[in-house]
Amino acid sequence: MSPPGGKAFGLLKARQERRLAEINREFLCDQKYSDEENLPEKLTAFKEKYMEFDLNNEGEIDLMSLKRMMEKLGVPKTHLEMKKMISEVTGGVSDTISYRDFVNMMLGKRSAVLKLVMMFEGKANESSPKPVGPPPERDIASLP
Repeated sequence: MSPPGGKAFGLLKARQERRLAEINREFLCDQKYSDEENLPEKLTAFKEKYMEFDLNNEGEIDLMSLKRMMEKLGVPKTHLEMKKMISEVTGGVSDTISYRDFVNMMLGKRSAVLKLVMMFEGKANESSPKPVGPPPERDIASLP
């Protein structure tokens, strides 16, 4: 089965995958992160999550991608809140979140809002499974 968007999209995704894997290798070789436990697994998870939200495959999460990401995570944010989140992650030097900034944020000691949301999303997905099927029928007496 071919990826959505045809051959060109598949090539873009493959190129992005290689670029992000290269950055992951840099983090694995960086002495600063040598004591980080489960670093290879964490980096793989970060890469998958980043690729999911890097909608234009440019290697950056822009305001629209961040907006979609927050909505998908169930925590929609205002335009100003998202600009603040990007500024917090990038140190105010960029309007987009690069993969390096993203990994630095996720591994960093500072608790950026975006990091907290991403970690919460991971925990929420692990915990209780969502009920499937139609909601249970209710009668008038059970309504609040």
